[in-house]
Amino acid sequence: MRKYFNTSGACFSDIHYMVDITSRAERIIQELISQQKYFTINCARQFGKTTILDALYQKLKKDHSVFFLSFEDMGSAAFMDEYQFCKTFLQLLKAQIVCGMTEGISETVVKQADEQMQQEIFGFPMLKDFITDLCLRTDRAVVLMIDEVDAACNNQVFLDFLGILRSMYQRRRYVRTFQSVVLAGVYDIKNLKCKIQSQEQRKYNSPWNISADFNIDLSFSAADIAGMLQEYEKDCRTGMDIWQVSRMLWDYTGGYPYLVTRLCKWMDDSGKADAWSKEGILEAVRILLSERNSLFDSLTEKLTAYPQLKEMMEALLFQGQSIAYNPDDDEVGMALMFGFIKTDGSLVSIANRIFEMRLYNLFLTTPKVQGSRLYRSATLDRNQFVENGHLNMRLVLEKFVIHFNDLYGNQNMTFYEEDGRRYFLLYLRPIINGTGNYYIEAETRSRERTDVIIDYRGEQIVVELKIWRGNAYHTRGEKQLLDYLDYYHLKRGYMISFNFNKKKESGVREVLIEDRVIIEAVV
Repeated sequence: MRKYFNTSGACFSDIHYMVDITSRAERIIQELISQQKYFTINCARQFGKTTILDALYQKLKKDHSVFFLSFEDMGSAAFMDEYQFCKTFLQLLKAQIVCGMTEGISETVVKQADEQMQQEIFGFPMLKDFITDLCLRTDRAVVLMIDEVDAACNNQVFLDFLGILRSMYQRRRYVRTFQSVVLAGVYDIKNLKCKIQSQEQRKYNSPWNISADFNIDLSFSAADIAGMLQEYEKDCRTGMDIWQVSRMLWDYTGGYPYLVTRLCKWMDDSGKADAWSKEGILEAVRILLSERNSLFDSLTEKLTAYPQLKEMMEALLFQGQSIAYNPDDDEVGMALMFGFIKTDGSLVSIANRIFEMRLYNLFLTTPKVQGSRLYRSATLDRNQFVENGHLNMRLVLEKFVIHFNDLYGNQNMTFYEEDGRRYFLLYLRPIINGTGNYYIEAETRSRERTDVIIDYRGEQIVVELKIWRGNAYHTRGEKQLLDYLDYYHLKRGYMISFNFNKKKESGVREVLIEDRVIIEAVV
């Protein structure tokens, strides 16, 4: 059977097309596990945590005794008290030995586990003794890996368990214990405040202060994606330009593993002759953005649960607000942990174009927004903007100027600066909904200038939104727009200037610069 692209659960190289993560697994072993570190692999949902844990397990099991557990297997009842937790945890350890997943452990340990589970009271002190005895009964180093720790990380019993591990780790020169402990989940143990209620602050003050930093990037590079597609191309011979497709997939996803694989899966499943082309990728992006999936549901749930996070996203998207990266800022830390943003070391930005477009769609399709007069106007106008399958962008600008001036012509300057781009995107949304998408070039996301890239049926349209700052600034804006047209190999571009001069001349005009045309609108 041919391999396939998998977006449900862990990926395995013998049955799935996947990025080669061997070097990452080797780095984790060399830099962390071999140095006897306790650490957390914490990253956003569906970012490949379980896949990297399985890769670690496959490499380590040859000469280590590895317990590869998931707290999803424990059930909520296991966290009622320490006695129930300890017995359930002990049962999981025993099951791994019996089924052959953990090698190098004496059968005596299994018998001992059975005896311990029969006892009415089996708490942390006895579990601690059992772990010591288990590690003494093998010549191998013992590694504990726990997936899905989010199932328990806001529970005091679990934090007490971490305290036991820490206590043993601190005395590892005198007491046999796990060589290394690897926890995987969205919530970093160091950031438990995000999941703990204020009245339960004592939980945050857990003794888990030995966690080593995990600095190995699990996202995919364009080269990673190209390696995966090379294997696919050997099997399927589509004739794709591997590097062009890989680069475009990276441009839209930022290397987010689930998003990359989801797009590849759609293109593979579509059976279309042009699936692995620019047009095919844009179609896959459109379909991805129109579907509900567990990743998007998780993002939406986080925005509902944390209103301050939603405010940050809206400030980044609509106000062009520059937000500095501050590791001590709880909101920034939360947004990074959930995968909403990325950082270049000084500023933060939306993690990838897919998230950006999904968030724009979310914020611009609320009942309140859809009930606005501008949105309703665009909905009524939408049928006249498409000619022979092409979007008539000049007509879009002409109509936008008319509706915007009619509805908001008496508003003040602050209104325009804060909301200009919001209202243009609000007008654009129902026009291209279901057929096209748009995103904003991160380099131009500011209060004064924004470049919107519209993808419509395989065509790309560049629209620059700017605040009028005089003729010299306007001329520079035209030059910057020309640079973008060159980058996208286009001969026509569009510009909207929000002008606060009372003597301004509203309307749309056409400017010819060398061999390129700029359609300029002034509101």
